[in-house]
Amino acid sequence: MTIDLPRQPIIDHLIELRRRLVVCLLAFLAATVLCYLVAGDIYAILVRPLAEAFPNPEHRRLIYTSLTEPFLAYLKLAVFGGFMLSFPVIAMQLYRFLAPGLYQRERRAFIPYLVASPLLFIGGAAFAYYVIFPAAWRFFLSFESPAILGALPIQLEARVGDYLNIAMHLIIAFGLSFQLPVVLVLLVRAGILSLETLKRGRRYAVVIIVTIAAFITPPDIFSQIALSVPLYLLYEISIFVCRNMGKPVDIPT
Repeated sequence: MTIDLPRQPIIDHLIELRRRLVVCLLAFLAATVLCYLVAGDIYAILVRPLAEAFPNPEHRRLIYTSLTEPFLAYLKLAVFGGFMLSFPVIAMQLYRFLAPGLYQRERRAFIPYLVASPLLFIGGAAFAYYVIFPAAWRFFLSFESPAILGALPIQLEARVGDYLNIAMHLIIAFGLSFQLPVVLVLLVRAGILSLETLKRGRRYAVVIIVTIAAFITPPDIFSQIALSVPLYLLYEISIFVCRNMGKPVDIPT
């Protein structure tokens, strides 16, 4: 009997974790199936900024070079949309798994971050779609050129899979990167970081942000700068929030 007692809480936690993971998986699968049914509409939304960037969109097209590429592209769209739709459910399940181990005041302190995280993700995705996409696509299309002095013209014939990969990559990269204030404020609230450390670390933060932007964006300087600038602004916003939020929360041991 004395041997089984300490094992019971661990088993309970594992059962609870499995239940939460099953809920997350079911939510993700349901959202993915739903998005696959409307994958054509999602494609139309994602390709609209490129179509608007073309001078004559009615004469332009996206191509595919293998029989399976359109199906795989739509499948990726479904997974992408399923992740976006199920993200609030996944965040809520994570909170409910952690909530029993928190005091009441810690639960109340955690709720604003739970609300802010999906909103910041949506804000980052919207920033990529409405600000980055139009500017980036016009910049890349500026390299097109007509036939001059017998030279062959340079004209974009993009593959549908390549375009959707870039578009989804940028949306997810910006959405996740915009979680920076939530991460930094939580670290300060937990006492792991201090406000003075954030202030003194500005120069290092610039280097880290530029490095991260270089890894998670396509290999062009425009996308890297477009992500680095708002990330640094979010870093400064995190410092402002930490300066006005009060003392760190004591974590019970």
